[in-house]
Amino acid sequence: MLERVFAAAFTIRRAVQRDARARVNAYWAACRERAAAGPDAVRGRLGLSRSGLEHAAYRHLDGAPHVRRYLTKALAMHLADGVWEATERHLFPDATGRRHGRPRPGGWWQFATIPGRARSHTRARKWETFRLVGSLAGHGAAFGRAGRLWQPRRMPAVTATAASEPVRSWWDHDGPLAVILTGLGGDDLVLPVRLPQGPGRRPVLEHYLVDPNRWHKIDLVRHRDPGAVGGWRYEAHLMILGPGYTSPAVTQRRQAAGQLLRRGGVDVNVSNLTVVSVPTGPDGGFAASRIARTGEHDAALAAERLRQRRRQRALDRSRRAANPGQYRLSPRQQRRADRRHAAGLPPVQTTMPGGPRVANTAGIPVRAYRRDTLTNTYQRLRGRAAADGAARTRAGHTRARITAAALVAVHGAGLVVEDADIRVWARRWGRGIHAFTPGMLLAALRCETTAVAAQAGRGLGLVRAGTRRTAWTQHCLCGQRVPKGLADRRHHCPSCGLTGDRDLVAALVGAHTVLTDPAEPGTARVDWDAAQATLDRYGIEAINGGLQGALTESTGTHHPDPHQHGGRPRRPQPATNRCQGARRTFGTSPRQPRMSPATTPVARTTPERRDAHPGLSTKPGTTTGLRHRP
Repeated sequence: MLERVFAAAFTIRRAVQRDARARVNAYWAACRERAAAGPDAVRGRLGLSRSGLEHAAYRHLDGAPHVRRYLTKALAMHLADGVWEATERHLFPDATGRRHGRPRPGGWWQFATIPGRARSHTRARKWETFRLVGSLAGHGAAFGRAGRLWQPRRMPAVTATAASEPVRSWWDHDGPLAVILTGLGGDDLVLPVRLPQGPGRRPVLEHYLVDPNRWHKIDLVRHRDPGAVGGWRYEAHLMILGPGYTSPAVTQRRQAAGQLLRRGGVDVNVSNLTVVSVPTGPDGGFAASRIARTGEHDAALAAERLRQRRRQRALDRSRRAANPGQYRLSPRQQRRADRRHAAGLPPVQTTMPGGPRVANTAGIPVRAYRRDTLTNTYQRLRGRAAADGAARTRAGHTRARITAAALVAVHGAGLVVEDADIRVWARRWGRGIHAFTPGMLLAALRCETTAVAAQAGRGLGLVRAGTRRTAWTQHCLCGQRVPKGLADRRHHCPSCGLTGDRDLVAALVGAHTVLTDPAEPGTARVDWDAAQATLDRYGIEAINGGLQGALTESTGTHHPDPHQHGGRPRRPQPATNRCQGARRTFGTSPRQPRMSPATTPVARTTPERRDAHPGLSTKPGTTTGLRHRP
């Protein structure tokens, strides 16, 4: 039944999208009318508005009585509103003058949400689309044992029960929770609800479900799930009038972090994130933390890339077998066909051509990929890939939130980070960024610092500082400019003698950055008086010892060394002992002895940094490591 509801909604939405695209094309074609009568008049004549698309959805629904059995006009109206939002972003540019592309019909496999109508809080019993009925107490009484939920694997059907009136009605239902849709051509759609179970879920359920007056809106959502029947998992997303749930432990932790009188700097790159903070009061010392790429991350990423390549090859084979006429023969298959033709033998029917896509002289495929015939195996594999990708994304966000919470608990909410565009890094170090995800860590750190600052009532959270006036990595804490290239991972100041890791020293300099306008990164300046005060307060020896103690080891996997004669790097060998395979995240990277004349040892980039920065320029006495692609 749910699949039929989604099929009906997809049919109406696709029809409205086609209408919107046709009207947009007519709007841009009427250039003279727009110049004479104005754009508003042309849009009014074409029905290119929210109400115009809503009435188009009504007409499509009235013209298809079989669709009316699974869809209401209220749902059709909200589907048309979603189409209008995409059309509006195309018709009207944003603040930067950019427009979105023309709306076009979407695909069945990308259609995942049916929006519902919000509940009326001024008129009783006014809820025209998906409605949540029942109560948490009634759900616990039906499926509770010893104060815990014990829901069956297959939820039973829910019937309307009313304890106060003899006539049963969904408005008076006080039994197990259920989502219903009334107003259909046949019977009402009744969907039993399965609540998330577990000892830590009870406070969350009470926050959202105890007070029915706060229930505001329900959207019906589906996700690709290869393990579910039909390949889809259906969910009902409830929106309430009120804030989201925050556990008491998180509230207490944020209160403690908001009381810290510290300011810190964050230095982030493609392989590690470093935070150094100093106290703003008379008590306390400077603290340093580093989050770096480890060997476990690299091994997991390599295994995942291997699975993705194998799955992609299986998907390509399935597409080629289902659409053999859209691909050319491979060179080997073509030579075989030529030999058989020269020998006068009949041609062999190739079920899976291995050549490129059939395209025109410009390299554009003759038929679009979206028009190919896809098998059930292809859809199942792609659904499994989508489910695995969503699981990896959720796991990454969870790790980023945990890491950000731990950093803010130590360094406070007053942090400053350089205003760098990670998209520029991705064009050069895409694989390294994918392994470490610095953007995800910064986003989680920004959310955590903002929440702590809002709860404490002071501070601005994570702010960005421009690099033109500050240049953290090119300065020492004493104010002396110490130029360093990307390959130089150690800082040594000849003026004051401060020695330490490049990233830690840069974060320490960033902790003394102030902004005249926090909303403008270009107003950032380094407070050298405060930096000199920190230097006088702790001393060079104490700062060197603190920075050296903050450096950590990373269980990084072995990376291939360049061949001594310029050949292809050798494959990484499995380490017999994980401790022997550890690589430091700072300092020089000593080479293994080779049968070659002895040379003077020089400082080189660490293997992790060398792997993340394959484009480093080669300097005399140093070696640029190229990433080995298995």
